[in-house]
Amino acid sequence: MSSNCVGTADFPTVIDLNVGGVFYTTSLKTLTSQEESQLFNLFTGKEPVERDAKGRYFLDRDGVLFRYVLDFLRDGTIVLPDCFREKERLKREAEKYQLHALVDAVVGEGRSRPPGVITVGYRGSFQFGKDGLADVKFRKLSRILVSGRVALCRDVFGETLNESRDPDHGQSERYTSRFFLKHSFLEQAFDMLIEQGFKMVGSCGSGTAGGAGELKPGVDTEENRWNHYNEFVFVRE
Repeated sequence: MSSNCVGTADFPTVIDLNVGGVFYTTSLKTLTSQEESQLFNLFTGKEPVERDAKGRYFLDRDGVLFRYVLDFLRDGTIVLPDCFREKERLKREAEKYQLHALVDAVVGEGRSRPPGVITVGYRGSFQFGKDGLADVKFRKLSRILVSGRVALCRDVFGETLNESRDPDHGQSERYTSRFFLKHSFLEQAFDMLIEQGFKMVGSCGSGTAGGAGELKPGVDTEENRWNHYNEFVFVRE
């Protein structure tokens, strides 16, 4: 990569950018639309800006998130996708570019989210190894259950939410305990809730030991005997 730097205001009206390996083409007017920003300083010659080996202006920042920076520079507003999971990273990028209005917009999106409660639960069995209890593993689950206000559950879990067991499709201002997730990764569900501003305020669990009954071929008798149910309550204020 060339370390050749530009130190004058002699920039073309159309700018080719390399932002962390992701390429963009935009206008000089867009990049200099916020006069107090670092981008304004870079593309008016107040600060030097590097070029890569092909002559594109190079910014050593997150190239994927820069698309939202450009959207803000063009329109003065920002619209993030549903279940956007990188608001903290985008806020950090906005702070680096000294785009204070963008920082406020990202933070404001979090504040505008409605309060609510979502309960996540799962039924499962303890998973045993060949040596029985000596080789017991943490858990084995097949379905994560979701309870709460329909619109809120849809907003948090998006396309990962399975509504096939819920009989009242289409009505969002109601509550249900029939949703479940399309995946069985409890940590992924927790991550999505935390990223949407929820905090876990309570949890409970229970376990049972009983007869296994008739089992399908290949099912471990001891493993099937020990079942448990766990539930976690998340709140966004």
